[in-house]
Amino acid sequence: MSQEMLGKLIVGLFSVFGVILVAYFIVNKFVNKKNTKFVASLTDGTKRKSFSTEILYQRIYIFLVSIPFFRRYILKIRRRLEIINLEDEYLTRQQTAQMMTKAIIVVIPLTVLIILIAKNNFILLATLLLFELFFVETFLGGMVDKVDNKLLKEQIDMFSEMRHAYHEFNLVEEAVYEVAQNDELEVSKQAQKIYEILISDDPEMELEKYYDVAPNSFLKEFAGISYLTKEFGDRQDSDGASLYLKNLNNITQEMQIEILKREKLDYVFQSLAMIAAVPILFLELIKNWAQSTFSFTTPFYEGKNGFIVQMLLIVLTFICYVLVRKLKDNGSVDTGRNMQNPWEQKLYSKKYIKKFINLIMPKKNTKEYRLKVKLMKESATKLKMEWLYIDRCACAILAFVVSIFMFWQLHNLTITFIYKETKASYDLLRCNGRKRREKATSRTCST
Repeated sequence: MSQEMLGKLIVGLFSVFGVILVAYFIVNKFVNKKNTKFVASLTDGTKRKSFSTEILYQRIYIFLVSIPFFRRYILKIRRRLEIINLEDEYLTRQQTAQMMTKAIIVVIPLTVLIILIAKNNFILLATLLLFELFFVETFLGGMVDKVDNKLLKEQIDMFSEMRHAYHEFNLVEEAVYEVAQNDELEVSKQAQKIYEILISDDPEMELEKYYDVAPNSFLKEFAGISYLTKEFGDRQDSDGASLYLKNLNNITQEMQIEILKREKLDYVFQSLAMIAAVPILFLELIKNWAQSTFSFTTPFYEGKNGFIVQMLLIVLTFICYVLVRKLKDNGSVDTGRNMQNPWEQKLYSKKYIKKFINLIMPKKNTKEYRLKVKLMKESATKLKMEWLYIDRCACAILAFVVSIFMFWQLHNLTITFIYKETKASYDLLRCNGRKRREKATSRTCST
């Protein structure tokens, strides 16, 4: 990629960004004139005149969710924050917009840096941009983990207040209601939800629904023992202590251990995932330095052997990056996927694809089918058998396409290498041999 092409690309990116901003302001102005006059008249005099970051983040959220590329990340963050914030749409949008704004501020300079570093190597450029997407997901996941860790620490304070309230009222539902009135803690929304479950007409059914949306297992345990204590009453152990309060203490101790574990993981793996991906940033720099300093390395880098080594290094770096992310996983709220109607189900609903998948999938009541069902149950996956084989077919097709591209690229490199007949202008071995002969001749002449 030449300097002129790079300049045009950068100018084009900023031009598209400017057009999007202008279009957004025009549409926003038009909508405000047409649809919000009546609302503005009703709220006249009640709005704050000073600048509000909350309103700014709400507008940023509406703008970003309308862009297809950002919409994917917006929805992915929302799936985690919705569980933590528990139906607080305003707070969910605000936090999502804050995280996306920080990510965009980091991504734009990083993209320009990657283009400048790998402008002459299209494959390396594509690989670095792909790693940038992984970096964005890591960055956003880390910010959501901070929110989840904050909620976990607030639960310790909530359980402490819960013990005092239970001693005062000696009723589970009253104690939970008292704790839910503390608006300073975000976890109070979870306490409010648990209180609604306890006083509902069918608490057992509502409790099962809450298990599906609870932010962590500790709140599930708290809701479960609260329901059992309300239904069957509190009991005393051999020491005369309340069994309900004893269970609360046990859950609190487990939460403290979990917090210490997460803090240790964050300290040990701090920035380690990105450090694992750093080596590929210097591939092009090392290549240019080696070719300019040692010309005999030029045939290696311009041939297929150099290309294979670079690809192996990129794959190895990618594997290390994924493993570090897996090791750092602290078991917090998972973003998950939309299991109601995922892309596998959409593909499986197609007539011809359904026939093909049913053809390669093991038949029901066969040994192979029962074995796969057993393995899927043991792994606690939410995938169906049809979705599993669609994923396998997709991976096979992707591997085939990548392999064809790699062989095609290697073939082109070989042809180019033969036509150009790249040779080193400096032969290290010959030069050393010539120097040794000259030294031997000078010694002979001196004797």
